[in-house]
Amino acid sequence: MTIADRSPRAPETSTTSVQVPPSARTADAVWRRALSGSWVPITLATIALFAVSPVIAPGSLDAAPLLSMLPFASVLAIAAAGQTLVVQQRGLDLSVPGMIALGAVLATALPQQYGWNPWAAVAAALLGTTAFGFLNGVVVARLRITPLVATLGMNAVLLGTVFAIANGTPSGAADELNRFALARTLGIPNTLLIAVVAIALAAVVAHRSVVGHRLSAVGVSEAAASVVGIRVGAYQVTAYGLAGLCYGAAGVLLAGYTKTPALFLGDQYLLPTVAAVVLGGTALTGGIASIAASAVAALFLTQLGQLLRSVGWPDALQLIAQAIVLIVVVLLRELVPMLLRRRATRRLAAQAVSR
Repeated sequence: MTIADRSPRAPETSTTSVQVPPSARTADAVWRRALSGSWVPITLATIALFAVSPVIAPGSLDAAPLLSMLPFASVLAIAAAGQTLVVQQRGLDLSVPGMIALGAVLATALPQQYGWNPWAAVAAALLGTTAFGFLNGVVVARLRITPLVATLGMNAVLLGTVFAIANGTPSGAADELNRFALARTLGIPNTLLIAVVAIALAAVVAHRSVVGHRLSAVGVSEAAASVVGIRVGAYQVTAYGLAGLCYGAAGVLLAGYTKTPALFLGDQYLLPTVAAVVLGGTALTGGIASIAASAVAALFLTQLGQLLRSVGWPDALQLIAQAIVLIVVVLLRELVPMLLRRRATRRLAAQAVSR
């Protein structure tokens, strides 16, 4: 090796081409952590929303408004947990409206029109939506149909099934289910308690179990998961099946709480479930997901709707507000890291010129 080969300039140039300023790396890491898969940002946003609610609409945090809001937040949180599992597998479930409607109609129509025991009808509702969820997974994972197309088609099938079961007429929930949904335990609505238990169990399974780790691995890379021996198709089908169970539970609770649910009551939950998943930090590219963060985002969205309703905004403007929040978060998630990388590149270029 010659002396020229040892000159400090050669290694200095090669190092400069790959070195990134620590400040740029730190800022990029902070933004990525804040906008992907972390419950902290949405939790802080939710606390801030509750803090400003009494200022914007005095009395909005009184006992009555809170107790009327929490059951709907619970329903959305459970449905958002199902959507989170699908998005983790790089899909998007458009069958949410039909799934929720099916869960509601089975829980109400079977006792009223077919003489079923109310709790047997609830079990049938949960099993029915779970079965359709598995069918969604088979179509996506085994037949390789695009998730958007598969779940959109399944939604049409589900809505037709709902109409057929109900004979075109909504049924009232059985008194047992209605009383349970409206009741409180130690002052806490039963719907909220069920949601907390369901979300906690789902979060433990997703983040602390072998099944959860493998679901995450499949969402990150199907090829890599297959190489290490994970049955990719089986876990994808499982994710859709568990999502169906979540939608069914949401539909049953909603039917019990509202007493006489509309046949297509699930239509209003498609955009909110997607918004909750995105606000919770789940990556649309798969892998990174947080069911707990999606649940907190569901609380944020429900309280936002309650606040806007209390100041006189109609439902149409509330949907627009949700869409705007969703767009802003998606843009921040994509644009901020890109701008930080460009800034780091310009700094490196300036350092290289100065040397």
